[in-house]
Order: sequence, then structure tokens, then C-alpha cells
Amino acid sequence: MSEFASETATAMPHDPQAAEDLFKKGREAEARTDRWEAIRLYRQAFEAAPEHREICFRLAYHLDLVGEEDEALELFERACEAQPAPLNAMINLALLYEDEGRFVQAERLLKMVVETDPNHARGRLFLKDVSASRDMYYDEESQRIHDKQTSLLETPVTDFELSARARNCLKKMNIRTLGDLLRVSEAELMAYKNFGESTLNEIKDMLSEKGLQIGQSQRQMQQAAREQVYTQLAEGADESARGTLDKPVEDLDLSVRARKAIGLLNISTIGDLVARTEAELLGIKNFGQTSLDEIVEKLAEHDLSLRKLDEPS
Repeated sequence: MSEFASETATAMPHDPQAAEDLFKKGREAEARTDRWEAIRLYRQAFEAAPEHREICFRLAYHLDLVGEEDEALELFERACEAQPAPLNAMINLALLYEDEGRFVQAERLLKMVVETDPNHARGRLFLKDVSASRDMYYDEESQRIHDKQTSLLETPVTDFELSARARNCLKKMNIRTLGDLLRVSEAELMAYKNFGESTLNEIKDMLSEKGLQIGQSQRQMQQAAREQVYTQLAEGADESARGTLDKPVEDLDLSVRARKAIGLLNISTIGDLVARTEAELLGIKNFGQTSLDEIVEKLAEHDLSLRKLDEPS
């Protein structure tokens, strides 16, 4: 309860008739524009009949006008507990929620007002404003999060406490930032000369402290590409081709060389494989034209093919 409330509140027994008399006097004080006297009378009336919705609303309304937002919010919430809730109480509560940045709750209340009375001018106007404020807030918050993440990913790996071995390996692999680490797989790192398990674990621990993982961006790109493949198949290919995507890549019965090579890209299903391009596969160490031809041939047996370079990933 506010400091103002503690100074003016007086204990009163439950007395509905006394509450009505005090409420009437409070309305008279309002008519004289004597707001503080109205608040005093409404407070006494509320203590005598706390279940009286109109008294609760008038007290909350005037407390809000004099800056006692916390107590006003509590009283508006109490007024809205009754069914059906007074529309004006819901609107005023929604505006207080908006002031506190509680846009979802504010929007929910105003939608209830408009659903109850579709022609309620204030309800429709405030709903439009709150919805716009919510969208703006979330847009700004999303941009803030994006900017923060971008800044983190652009951080040089030399800014972190890594061993000399780890630093040298990353430098030779042209991995300069945290973002670069998210675009390579563990297999690609381990395939590099002098890059061992201890160095890998050191880097994984460093990324884990930032809530990141090696190959994170690569996996996101693979998922996006795979979703694109599924979309294209849904529009054209038959049901059997779509079902093939979830099968393990081992079902293609590839040669040992081809299986080991695509394993470096964390390809585990046929869907993962068709989301790749020929250029991506040819970029794998020890992966040549013979292996590529083999994969193209195996996929063709299932009416599938690798993603073309001009298709979105």
C-alpha cells in the first residue's frame, strides 16, 4: 500500500450502507473537483465494502490520476476479478500494463473489451495503440539481441584464453572470429594437422561459456537447406521420394571413401545429403569426381538430386 494510503486509511467494519453514504459523498467531492477529499472518502467506503466494484473502480481511477500507480493497478485488478468485469476498469488496467511494458497482458484485456463491445471506441483505439507498441517493442528487442549476437560473433578468437597450440591451429585454418568457429564442424577441425582432441575440447569449453557450439551456424544452414528441399518435393515429387529423405545415408550403399568424406559434413540422412551442392561436396578433403558421380547416381535411383547452386539454402 502507498505511503498516502497508510497515512489516510482508517479501520472500518464491514458496513454496506455506510459505504454507500461515503461513496455518495465521494461523488460530491468529485463534482467539486476536490480529488484528495474524494480519495479519502472512497478509501473509507472501500474499507467498509471491499466487494463494491464501483467504489473500487473510482478509488483506483483517482489514485492513478495522482500518481499512485501501484495501488491503482492492484485495485483495477481487483475490480476486474468480478464477472462480468467492468469495461472501463479493464481499459484502465490495460493502460497501466502498457506503461509497465506488459504489452501481452494489456492487449489481451483490450481484445476482451472489443469482443464484448465491438463498437467501443476507446477500446478499439487503445487496442490499436497497444498492438503497435508491442510490435515496436519486440522489433527493437529483436534488433538489440541481433546486434549483441553479431557483435559477439565478430569477436576475434585471440580475445579468449586459448593455448598457443589452439591459437596457432586456428590461425593457420584462417579461423579469426567466433563466427568462423560456428561455420566449421568438429570433423573439419580434427582433420587438420596437429589439431588433437585436447585442443578440440579446449575450444568447445570456450564456446560453451558463451552458449555456443562448434558448427552451430553450419547446422542451421543445413536445416534451412533441408527445409527448402522438403518444400520443393512437396510441390513436385511423389510420396516415396519424400519418405526417402528421412532414411539414413547408409541406405544409399556408398563406397567407404564416399561415406567417410560426407561424414566430415555431419551428413546423417539422405535429406541432409540432397541439401548439399556439388561444390560443397567437392570441397571436402579427399572427395573427388568419382565419389561425386557415385552419389549423383545413387540419388538418381531414388528420383533425387543434389541441390543446385542457384537454389536458396
